[in-house]
Amino acid sequence: MRFDFMKYFSGKKRVLGGIILVIAALAACQKPETWNAEEYNEWYSGGKQTVWDKSAGAFSSIFPEISERNMFFHEVGDMAFEATFVSSGNLNPGLGPLFNSVACTSCHINDGRGTPIGPGTQMVSLLFRMSIPGEDPHGGPLAVPGYGGQLQQNAIFGALSEAQIDISYSDVTSNYADGTPYSLRVPTYTIYDAYQSLPADVMLSPRIAPAVFGLGLLEAVSESTILEYEDIHDLDGDGISGKANYVWDVIAQQKRIGRFGWKCGQPTVLQQSAGAYNEDMGITSFIFPVESSNGQPQHIDDIPEPEISDSLLYAVADYVRTLAVPARRDADNPIVKQGKKLFIDIGCASCHRPMMQTAVDVSFPEVSAQYIFPYTDLLLHDMGSELADNRPDHLANGYEWRTPPLWGIGLTEIVNGHENFLHDGRARSLEEAILWHGGEGETAQNKFKNLSASEREALVKFLRSL
Repeated sequence: MRFDFMKYFSGKKRVLGGIILVIAALAACQKPETWNAEEYNEWYSGGKQTVWDKSAGAFSSIFPEISERNMFFHEVGDMAFEATFVSSGNLNPGLGPLFNSVACTSCHINDGRGTPIGPGTQMVSLLFRMSIPGEDPHGGPLAVPGYGGQLQQNAIFGALSEAQIDISYSDVTSNYADGTPYSLRVPTYTIYDAYQSLPADVMLSPRIAPAVFGLGLLEAVSESTILEYEDIHDLDGDGISGKANYVWDVIAQQKRIGRFGWKCGQPTVLQQSAGAYNEDMGITSFIFPVESSNGQPQHIDDIPEPEISDSLLYAVADYVRTLAVPARRDADNPIVKQGKKLFIDIGCASCHRPMMQTAVDVSFPEVSAQYIFPYTDLLLHDMGSELADNRPDHLANGYEWRTPPLWGIGLTEIVNGHENFLHDGRARSLEEAILWHGGEGETAQNKFKNLSASEREALVKFLRSL
């Protein structure tokens, strides 16, 4: 049974009013406002789409300036984002037969980061991409025979899960230049209970669910702006050589710059959403109409394709696009200001670029011509061998990762109840995340280790203000 937009809302009093609002909005013509840089300051991380919320719901606020049409679709998508899928039935059918989780919110807790994984705990918001050497027809990772492109540790009744993964950690200790000791934990992943043998050359890449707020603003940054930051051959000699990833856009049927995912593997919020439904939950859509288990013995599926309607998929993407960005806190604090200067001085801002401007977009005026402060360049950077997953993803090699946005990072503990960072959640604090930086980030890491204790505290306090 297909997950239908209108049936999902049957019995809801606001449906008729919502449809009227949609029709009225579609008939209207709204021009984007022009905003001057002088009207912005760094308190407004998301430009005019900034919310002054530092509670556990800080990542879940709707754009404060939004049309009635987009507000309606945000609300529809919000309910779908929280919906739990099942294998069969009248409501939300189509789960599996292989899956990692049953709902978007199972991974993106409060629209934030996934829950950290510990020894013996169930793997919910950490998944593993997998591939073998080679490329698919569009230059992407080559799927593993019998497994596909992602390891799914869960299966519906009557089907075999692909495998289970055990996670253990060992500690590596060292000292700052001033003698202060620190410890980093190194993860080890062990696959067991595989339903069939894995190829000897299989490549695994752990990925924890990232926060999803502010993505509409990042999507609105033009490709030309992203390319302005690119310096593949490090022509300026600063040791930073970010590059764009070019990935396959299924709808456009051409390669475009990727900007979402840990390796910039998806070009749009819509395709990122459809990919998560397909791989994480086994839910097909018009973008990915084939089950992730297709061709495997576990493929038992009686639900007509696609399993999520086009309209509902668009609504989910619209929900994510219109999640606001929390405002800065304590930006005028002298210690925070000192930390910001240190952040720039030691080279962190070379990749985590503070400000961007979105392009003019008459079709989506809410994100048009905004000055935003995401602290990213949306490019790939070599992060060294210690963080390497040794698995290529389109143009990203096994050492490269996207510069993750830092806006809102200081609210992670409040929203998600932990401070685990990096692509696999290994870092237990912002301090540890900095210390893991290698490759292009090694110079900044070494400079951080040579700071005094008070300077290190100031830099971390600055990060907590974002």
